[in-house]
Amino acid sequence: MHFNFDFTTARVLWTLTFAALLVLLVVLLGRDRARRFPWFTANIALLALRLLSSRELTGRMPQLTLGAILITLADVIAVVGLLVLVEMARRAFDGLQRSLWIVNSAGLLAGAGVVLAAWGPWPAWKTLTADSHLAALRLMQLAAEKIDLLVILLTVGLGLLVVLFGPRYKAGWRSHVQRIVIGLSTAAIGQIALLVALQRMARTAPQSRAEFDRIMSQRANLINADSALFVAVLVWWIVCLWIDEPGANSEAAELPPEEER
Repeated sequence: MHFNFDFTTARVLWTLTFAALLVLLVVLLGRDRARRFPWFTANIALLALRLLSSRELTGRMPQLTLGAILITLADVIAVVGLLVLVEMARRAFDGLQRSLWIVNSAGLLAGAGVVLAAWGPWPAWKTLTADSHLAALRLMQLAAEKIDLLVILLTVGLGLLVVLFGPRYKAGWRSHVQRIVIGLSTAAIGQIALLVALQRMARTAPQSRAEFDRIMSQRANLINADSALFVAVLVWWIVCLWIDEPGANSEAAELPPEEER
């Protein structure tokens, strides 16, 4: 008897990613981290939903309908990603003066905005504003891509600020906030590297079938490497969020019984 499991690298990574997302949700809910990080928890749940939807709905409904569902999910995830950054920044720099908060936020947004504006290509405005259902989907897709890129750039900046200045406030080393931000920044750096590499490949015109196959193989390897990095980040979050922050047990023990309740 012969068993053909057809375990490809992409399928293995998809399974590991989905399983890690579910385990992380269990940790967030079971260890009562979701109450402290509601937007981060929502973002993890949405990522799991999008991963499952893209796998289970492909080939089972019209492409236009599937595209509308996935693009809508991408828009929601991008917006929630921004809210996750706000949540982490507020947790990390609780107590920071309002003026410094405004200056740092404006600086991050300005720097990320400049990079976002220069990062192309941007489609023609007439294409986006055409009166059709496809044009609306293209506009939604563009919004998802650009907001997602903005989140990636802001994440790298926030990660740098948290590592450098977080210990002065409430994001010291081994704190949940800093470890979440470190994971977010690591995944963001990997995504930037992937985007840059894919853009360079797109500028290369293959001269033969063999060269085309080589480029596509390299592209698949880069995407798999980014997926493997995200799995590692998920495992990092699972371990870090399962463990209590330093001093959490002693602080809880010092509380009076009525405050513990």
